[in-house]
Amino acid sequence: MNSPALQTRTEHRQHQTLTPRLQHAVRLLQLSSLDFAQEVMDAMGKNPFLEIEEPSGEAAASEGSGDDAQRDAPAATEVPQVDSNVSASDPDTTWERENWQTPGGSGSSASSSGDTDGVMEMVAAAIDLRQHLRSQINVMPLSDRDRVLVCAIIESLDDDGYLRLSLDELAGITELEPVVDQCEMNTALKLVQSLDPCGVGARNASECLLLQLECIDDSVDRELARRIITEQLDKLAQRDIPGLAKLFDREAVHIEAVCDRIRHLDPRPGWRFGSSDVHFVVPDVIVKKIRGQWAAQLNPAVVPKIRLNRVYAELFQQHRNSKHTELAAHLQEARWTVRNVEQRFSTILLVAEAILRRQHHFLEYGPLAMKPLGLREIADEVGLHESTVSRVTNNKYMATPSGVFELKYFFSRAMPTASGGACSATAIRGVIQDMIAGENPMDPLSDAEIARQLARQGLTVARRTVTKYRQMLKVAAVERRRKHA
Repeated sequence: MNSPALQTRTEHRQHQTLTPRLQHAVRLLQLSSLDFAQEVMDAMGKNPFLEIEEPSGEAAASEGSGDDAQRDAPAATEVPQVDSNVSASDPDTTWERENWQTPGGSGSSASSSGDTDGVMEMVAAAIDLRQHLRSQINVMPLSDRDRVLVCAIIESLDDDGYLRLSLDELAGITELEPVVDQCEMNTALKLVQSLDPCGVGARNASECLLLQLECIDDSVDRELARRIITEQLDKLAQRDIPGLAKLFDREAVHIEAVCDRIRHLDPRPGWRFGSSDVHFVVPDVIVKKIRGQWAAQLNPAVVPKIRLNRVYAELFQQHRNSKHTELAAHLQEARWTVRNVEQRFSTILLVAEAILRRQHHFLEYGPLAMKPLGLREIADEVGLHESTVSRVTNNKYMATPSGVFELKYFFSRAMPTASGGACSATAIRGVIQDMIAGENPMDPLSDAEIARQLARQGLTVARRTVTKYRQMLKVAAVERRRKHA
């Protein structure tokens, strides 16, 4: 019988850890320009050794004379946001998401005398929806009781211009004597719904559209539109023109014309008033063609103008002692911040220039000329780790004559071709977009047909991949693109 033995193993393992400075640098590198600017401003507010770098006299003069980079740099580009919290099972919200088309719809300059009051008088004050509605109510001959009820409804509208509360709830909120009855509330609601903008005060998308049907002059079309909205809103959302034509016993071309009128109504009239939540993209790099060569440069609008306060730093070094540990930490952090700012933007520019060398044909000829490109290729070229390149290209944007693109846009996997070569997924999406743009609207291309046409061009792409790319291009399915003669 073997006696138990005690075994002792000694393993030597190496653990790679990041210093606090590197951790700070990595965190700053992956921030967007706006978040990074806020981070730097917060650091300046807490650290006495950081200060804003004032431009020198010559630099200020050159900026005032209109430096090309500063003049051509788009400081911010608006990006429309899409509401993703919409239920696909609700016909009202489905119609809004699939069919909403915004109906067609200054700047101010400072006085040379520097009169602040004059400048402020030239700035238009923003009027929200409730102020706009109250301004109309104030000129109407209403009793005090009716005015209270109407104002209660106006104050209960949401930003879309919809009344989401029930009339019974509103009647209880007013606490009027005698008690408000249903007839009074209905009358007050009808009065609100008669105000500008048309469609305000509706309780759902169907009612909002019905309130706007008076803009359709033809009585036959108006009645048909009313029936489509009240009875078949789901088919309208699905653009089922043949189904609607069969249900209402009308020609498909007539149904399509009426549906087109409905789609140009405004399902959210409240959005015309008040400030909206506008998101901006600030490009980090600007690309221009200089003497026939594409060149990249940093956008000066996003580079923080900070520096170390030399006077405070020298005074601290002369009088430092063991009691000043907190100030010593501030000084060290200030030095890290300045170095990290320099390192961040030099790394962004380095990566952007490497991308530009690989993808300059894209700027000349468009998406069809985009080459397959991976993060590792850029990492090997500029001598960085692949994860660092991933952080640099995340939430960083490049402004080009063709538009503003996230740096990640220039990376795509290689798709094999019949000739044995490779094509980028971005180029294939460009080919699909061109195919759809040139299709016959009476007989649009299905995803399967697009896949077959790509195969004839030597690009082997599965039908489900075509569907994914079409959805990325925000192009509707074949039946929703079909027009009827």
